[in-house]
Amino acid sequence: MSEQTSVPPALATEDRAPDRNLALELVRVTEAASMAAARWVGRGDKNGADGAAVNAMRQLINTVSMDGVVVIGEGEKDNAPMLYNGERVGDGSGPECDVAVDPIDGTRLTALGMSNAISVIAVSPRGSMYDPSAVFYMDKLATGPEAADTVDINAPVAANIAAVARAKGASPSDVMVVVLDRPRHDGLVKEIRETGARITFITDGDVAGAIMAARADTGIDLMLGIGGTPEGIIAACALKCLGGVIQGRLWPRDDDERRRALDAGHDLDRVLTTDDLVSSDDVFFAASGITDGELMGGVRYRSGAAVTHSLVMRGRSGTVRKVESEHQLWKLRAYSAINFDSAT
Repeated sequence: MSEQTSVPPALATEDRAPDRNLALELVRVTEAASMAAARWVGRGDKNGADGAAVNAMRQLINTVSMDGVVVIGEGEKDNAPMLYNGERVGDGSGPECDVAVDPIDGTRLTALGMSNAISVIAVSPRGSMYDPSAVFYMDKLATGPEAADTVDINAPVAANIAAVARAKGASPSDVMVVVLDRPRHDGLVKEIRETGARITFITDGDVAGAIMAARADTGIDLMLGIGGTPEGIIAACALKCLGGVIQGRLWPRDDDERRRALDAGHDLDRVLTTDDLVSSDDVFFAASGITDGELMGGVRYRSGAAVTHSLVMRGRSGTVRKVESEHQLWKLRAYSAINFDSAT
């Protein structure tokens, strides 16, 4: 396990800290979900993969020392039997927390055996996560700490690419932008190409895309485009740990959604910042790879064992841990209720 720690001066003198560092407990949750999902890689059944990951995550999350409420989960209670929005999770013994989960960020990636499918969980103090229920999509911009203070989602695409390039001591043609491959982004893609910047397209998984834009070792410098609001909040938890930035504007899909958002008092022109999406610095984030990707390796199998690769982050200290774990499947069979051996 390797780790890197960055403690900003403003935080180094503060005594405030969470009740308990949950990060290493949370990685057990994402490891279980990733191992359960990995048996479904390339099998063409995204619902089967998602069901296996949800079941594994649900079982492990209730062993974590927290009194959690799912703020971002698998949907409303009537449509999601487990990890539904509002469900109480954890063993009830620890701090009161908001919990955001995505057992598979990239169900289609998993089903098709494509890269960058991950399992994620984020935790922060109760009431600190933005409520994503009003509008399902948002227009997003995400980048790392070097350019965090120079970008503006209201600025032209060319201006933001130039700002990122300057912050990194590079030219616009050096900048790599990650964009979800959707018809709605045709105009955005044209603007990016006119600057000379390069594009990496992803078919799904914009939580991973946002984190890649904030990590120096991924080759990605900037994320732009419209994606899910819940995914934006989960990404904000990770970017707060990394010192990066995410900005968003709510993007109603139709007139009915626009009307509901306005009736609920939302300002659709407001730029939502990282702090708007998660207001506390006491954030914990864990992600485990299902398939190989730029962020981390996927689950690897060897005789009688599985190897997982994870990132674990803590917002207060800025610590990022890379965790490689070996799991002896023959031992897990003796006590675990989760099936890690097959896609069933």
